Amino acid sequence: MQTPPSDDSAHSKYFPKNVHKQYHAHVYFDQKTSDFAASLRERISDELGLPVGRFHEKNVGPHTRWSYQVLFDQRDFDRAITWLDSHRNGLTLLVHGVTGDDYADHTDHAYWLGEPTEINLAAFDH
Repeated sequence: MQTPPSDDSAHSKYFPKNVHKQYHAHVYFDQKTSDFAASLRERISDELGLPVGRFHEKNVGPHTRWSYQVLFDQRDFDRAITWLDSHRNGLTLLVHGVTGDDYADHTDHAYWLGEPTEINLAAFDH
């Protein structure tokens, strides 16, 4: 498992940077925050027009919390990150580049909005 140090500021080295062509943002939630997470998912789709994945009320792949993903590219990056950061209401988001190397994407190319959480790196063949 890997958890980077906590630092919620936009100046943190863990704050998302636009250096890749494609991105995923994984929105993490739990039973107490699932209603808000569901409404946020609808707003992401409606207001940003970005594709959103399934609403997983279980751990999936390397994600150690319930989640759904948002897909966007470098053209939408600034708008998406600004909107997600201002509307997440305390939820944690893992934002990572999509390069074809899942391990690197979830480690070297991983950024955070909110409190970083553990990633199960054993889920990857590396």
